[in-house]
Amino acid sequence: MLVDGKWTKAWQPVQAKDKEGRFVRQSSSFRHWITPDGEAGPTGEGGFKAEAGRYHLYVAFICPWASRTLMVRALKGLTDYISVSVVNPVLSDQGWQFGGYPGADDDQLNGHHFMHQIYTQVDPRYTGRATVPVLWDKQRKMIVNNESADIIRMLNSAFDSLTGSTLDLYPKQYRSDIDSLNERLYHELNNGVYKAGFASSQFAYDEAYHSVFNLLDELEQTLSDGRAYLLGSELTETDIRAFVTLVRFDVAYYGLFKCNRELIAQKPYLQAYLKRLYRIDGIADTVNIDHIKQGYYSIKALNPAGIVPMGPEVNL
Repeated sequence: MLVDGKWTKAWQPVQAKDKEGRFVRQSSSFRHWITPDGEAGPTGEGGFKAEAGRYHLYVAFICPWASRTLMVRALKGLTDYISVSVVNPVLSDQGWQFGGYPGADDDQLNGHHFMHQIYTQVDPRYTGRATVPVLWDKQRKMIVNNESADIIRMLNSAFDSLTGSTLDLYPKQYRSDIDSLNERLYHELNNGVYKAGFASSQFAYDEAYHSVFNLLDELEQTLSDGRAYLLGSELTETDIRAFVTLVRFDVAYYGLFKCNRELIAQKPYLQAYLKRLYRIDGIADTVNIDHIKQGYYSIKALNPAGIVPMGPEVNL
């Protein structure tokens, strides 16, 4: 990680832990918002007006948080408005790196070799982890935001006057339900699999494991009534948040993160739901199973030999 702008030690996955061995995730540091008129958003400063070609996303196909920004970019018709760089899925001793792997890009904008150099370009005294996604302003040469929850909200509405998109992934009539289920998805599933995989005590692992499968069982039951999406007949950002974990579950979290009670493929309603989302126009392009497997199994703390399993077979 970076300390006062200097890379201090080899990358490792556990950012922090509490006294009972629970994995604790780092908070995001850059929280400005793109808005239709450039006025300040809920956090940060103003000056980031929605404009075609001005913004860029740094992402990793391995990363669920980054992938949900790619999904919203595709669904909202922003592929011609916001450019993208994909980092190497194999985690180096200096974290995310550019190029050097099929489907990974060089940093054409800033000419860096590692993601952490993007952070210190903006803040030479930055302390913390250099995470993805990063939403970059080409005009001001700075990070707008590195919190995926913020990024998907701004992409959902900030550019509508330019694109003409009428899709609303955060409709007013569902907002309380979306916020409530999003909170549970984050703690019990999205971050829950990480809390299981990176637990440093049996207690923390057991707690996270049961939390993950209790919620998966509940979602399976919810979908058993024939609904298309988690909140009914309309696609919302809650489905985006669920999808990015479900699509990685069988190939990464089941084995490497020890979430191994059963595969998503063994839960018929969740598997059908996963396939339904995957087949929406643009979504398949945000999923790269090779990057996902190579990336997760490159985590030396969990897989020191670097062996990538042949299975399970992916059926999307």
